[in-house]
Amino acid sequence: MQQLSDEELISRSRSGGAASPSDPYVEELFRRHQRKVALWCLRYSADREEALDLSQEVLAQTFRRLDSFQGNSKFSTWLYTICRNHCLNHVKSRATQPDTTGEEALSFLAAPDNGPMEDQLARRDQLALARSWIRNSLEETERRVFLMHFMDEMPLDAITRALGLSNASGAKAFIVSARRKLGEAARRWRLQSEA
Repeated sequence: MQQLSDEELISRSRSGGAASPSDPYVEELFRRHQRKVALWCLRYSADREEALDLSQEVLAQTFRRLDSFQGNSKFSTWLYTICRNHCLNHVKSRATQPDTTGEEALSFLAAPDNGPMEDQLARRDQLALARSWIRNSLEETERRVFLMHFMDEMPLDAITRALGLSNASGAKAFIVSARRKLGEAARRWRLQSEA
């Protein structure tokens, strides 16, 4: 089954009648995407537990809507759209809390190290600095494209389709802009720390 594409798994599942959670093709499909969905949810969530809950909700919603997948795009793009919409609705529902989109995507990197305490503290400082640059230097779309590409490892064309970007260069333009802005933030930081 590992050689089959996502779309082939869906096709084989459909050929057996109505999909059930115990369908081996459906199980394989969701096994492939479970971790990535959790990482996507982590971008929108305040903590890992909440992200895991969100990812379970997304996968359940995707299963219920699986029969509506028409194959006009890759399954992963369709799944990401469901995930994004679900997470955005969740963020809107807790709108009284400050928006920290971007910080959560990096927070899983801050897992405790087993190295010396000095190294752990330096790593935390670097992560805090990176979060700050991303949060303060990038516009919302730049931040989303940057995190989807570098954290979620999504190809630029998939990001362009998923976000419905209509500019000529698609997601690539936002990556170029984000890199330029983050480079400028790093340059300013170096000048301040040398002063």
